[in-house]
Order: sequence, then structure tokens, then C-alpha cells
Amino acid sequence: MTHQIEDMIGAHPERGGTPGLDREKLAACIRACFESAQACTACADACLAEDAVAELARCVRIDLDCADVCSATGNLLSRHSGEDLRMVRIAVEACRIACASCAVECEQHADHHEHCRLCAEACRRCERACAELLASMG
Repeated sequence: MTHQIEDMIGAHPERGGTPGLDREKLAACIRACFESAQACTACADACLAEDAVAELARCVRIDLDCADVCSATGNLLSRHSGEDLRMVRIAVEACRIACASCAVECEQHADHHEHCRLCAEACRRCERACAELLASMG
């Protein structure tokens, strides 16, 4: 398994990282954000290919919203944030909420659509990673 995220965090000239952020939890959250964004984007696309697409319209919207929030959060977390963690906290909390919402929606369709089941699982992992990063921040 590659440790690219961890390697990139460690390669930053300010090797100490962002004060107040646990490097392991930060890396796990970045990874979960990007995996969730990919799963949400793919799930929305798969929903649009389903015969009963009208019944999945809400799922598509929530998938796309969640994908955007996860991508933005992963990008923000990939940058050195300095000592003011307010924006980090807000973004990670928004991501946690978006993932929880998306997971609930996708879980409603998981019995009939494998892509929704997989998306819900990715969102739950990201929700947990966000919660763990937030808890580590105090």
C-alpha cells in the first residue's frame, strides 16, 4: 500500500505539519475524503444510468453535493493551514455532516443498487475519519 499522503505531509518544508493536527488522523481523513468524493461521483453517475432514475433524483443531488464537499475538504486538508484551525474545523465538520446525509440516502437504496451500498460505506468511513480528526483537535 502506498503512503503517498503521509509522504507528502512529511515532505512539506514545515515538517512539523499544521499545529494541532495529528498527522496520522490528518492523512486518514484526506484519504477518506478523496475516496468518498470518488464513490459519490460514481454513484451519481450510476444512478443516472438506472431505469428508475426519477426515483433516484434526490440520491444524485446528495451524491454530487457530498462529492464537492469531500473534494474541497480533502484539498484544504492537503495544504498547510497555519495555526488558525477555524476553517479546518468548519470544513471537516461540513464534510462529516455531508457524508452522514449521503450515507443515509444511499442506505435507503442499498438493497437494490450495489453502487449505493458502496457509496454509503465510503461515506460512513469518511464520516468516521472526519469525526476522529475533529476529536483529535480538541
